[in-house]
Amino acid sequence: MNGTLRWAARLILALLALFILIQGWFFAHILWWKHNDPADTRFMRLRLAELRKEDPRATLRHQWVDYQRISPHLKRAVVAAEDDHFMNHRGFDWGGIQRAMERNQQRGTAAAGGSTITQQLAKNLFLSPSRSYLRKGQEAILTVMLEASWDKRRILEVYLNVAEWGNGVYGAEAAARHHFGLSAARLGPAEAARLAVMLPSPRRYERQFGPRLAAHAERVRLRMHHTRIP
Repeated sequence: MNGTLRWAARLILALLALFILIQGWFFAHILWWKHNDPADTRFMRLRLAELRKEDPRATLRHQWVDYQRISPHLKRAVVAAEDDHFMNHRGFDWGGIQRAMERNQQRGTAAAGGSTITQQLAKNLFLSPSRSYLRKGQEAILTVMLEASWDKRRILEVYLNVAEWGNGVYGAEAAARHHFGLSAARLGPAEAARLAVMLPSPRRYERQFGPRLAAHAERVRLRMHHTRIP
């Protein structure tokens, strides 16, 4: 019995050490990216691998632009559409999570998520689109790390530069040029609102941007004037 207990204790210690090493690896990247721009993300690498199964020469459209070279209209639109309490929370919008749970319960599905911009960034940088309690737990840890290490301006800057906005299209600059033939700096309120409402399903909405989504974009455009950004 004592031998079994010792084996179990060693296994727990080994798993704990592995967990700490993994979290340290994540945290080291977060600290580095506080002042250095990430070249790509886990989501981008996964998508590129999918595209190259069909075309080995496939590439992603992505060009980093600094925060000041992104239209304030896009910043306001994305915060208004995705995370209206972005400036006030510390990574988790508990009210939004509660409302999402209530909507899911009413619909009988897990359609509404309630994730903040910081949570979405954590997932995009390090994780995968798969859904599990383990992944959500890791996402929560990464969210705390990001909020503890970066200010809101850096979180929004990186998010806008790595978010997906179409098939193989990543970041505000590539999105603005792909959808409107403009630089990210020149986006107006209408274009910004349209891009913002595409974020939940960019490849789908790239193919079909119907009246309901257009109406949602108009609501976002009207809210943008009252939205705080870093």
